[in-house]
Amino acid sequence: MNPPSPTSLVLAQSESPSEGLGEVLEGAREALPTAQNPCPNDGAICNWVLDQTDNGALASLLGEWLPKLVAVLLIFLAAAILSRLARRVITRVVTRTASESHDALRAITRRAPGAQSGLTPEQQAAIDARRVQRAETIASVVSSVAVFVIWLLAVFIALSQVGLNIGPLLAGAGIVGVALGFGAQSLVRDFLSGTFMILEDQYGVGDIVDVGEATGVVEAVTLRVTRLRDVEGTVWHVPNGEITRVGNLSQLWSRSLLDIAVAYDTDLDFAGEVITRVANGMAEEAEWAEEILEPPELWGVQQFGANEVVLRLVMKTRPASQWKVNREFRRRIKYAFDAEGIEIPFPQRTVWLRDEGVPAAAGIPDAAIGAGTAEPMGSGPRVQEGPDEDVPQDDAEDGEPGS
Repeated sequence: MNPPSPTSLVLAQSESPSEGLGEVLEGAREALPTAQNPCPNDGAICNWVLDQTDNGALASLLGEWLPKLVAVLLIFLAAAILSRLARRVITRVVTRTASESHDALRAITRRAPGAQSGLTPEQQAAIDARRVQRAETIASVVSSVAVFVIWLLAVFIALSQVGLNIGPLLAGAGIVGVALGFGAQSLVRDFLSGTFMILEDQYGVGDIVDVGEATGVVEAVTLRVTRLRDVEGTVWHVPNGEITRVGNLSQLWSRSLLDIAVAYDTDLDFAGEVITRVANGMAEEAEWAEEILEPPELWGVQQFGANEVVLRLVMKTRPASQWKVNREFRRRIKYAFDAEGIEIPFPQRTVWLRDEGVPAAAGIPDAAIGAGTAEPMGSGPRVQEGPDEDVPQDDAEDGEPGS
């Protein structure tokens, strides 16, 4: 005898055959074995799809994967919202920090209270533009890192939601990261160095810098490489990791440093007055007043050379204008020295004529042999000629300079 089916059992237990078909089907599903139930966990989505379509496979698929898909979509939506929020917060913080640093720097560069700023309005506008550009660059770099981290975490969480074991994936990523770290150390060093260069504002596009191997105008700065163009037009691509020190020759302001040499018999006070007069006259002209930011200063005697005394003059100039100012001042000081009779020194030599070691058979007249007296010569030695042969002379390279 065959056992009764679960459906017949449900119908037998019902009070009347006129009960709703839905209740019957529901009871039948509960009476079925677990292996034949498409919704073993009593999922609301699975049961609803099963009620609407009466398709167990579709109900089981949607009941299992639809919640996971919704969770993944919510994770990615949260990542997008966090990324946008992180960009705004980072941009606002970096801009505020750059503004405060810029205001402090402007306060430092100003002269005494009541005096005008050491920078012209055009320079201030250029500095403000550079501040904005620097803030945008820093914000872009930091935001990119933050967004990358947020989305990476979102991807890992989404993979875990769909049932994938992310443990081996994390371990593999760690191994790959270690391998890349060992294999691309120079590349990582370039990126880290470039990041700190941008964050610290060591230099920017348009600055004239000395990075050791090359000196020139910065044309581009990236996280990996800095591109320079030197005075001959050669373009240098310098990896940021190879830059161990940077000399910025045109940040905020520059200094025209001039070492002016005069002869030893020159009146130094008078020469200093002439130098100061020429420098002040140049600084007061409309053409050069925009280039020279502060009154020139004569610092005094810098050194004693073999043939000259060196006086040092300095002038604070606009960024990268020191070479132009130097060339014009040298031209003017040459004319001023010529007009005032101040001698610009040149290499000189003193020759001593002695009677020691002169052969008696040389037939040199006594009048041609000095008795230990010095005769200053010009820029080269002078030889006394005898009746038969030249008299050898002793050149004193470091003797007393003559006039």
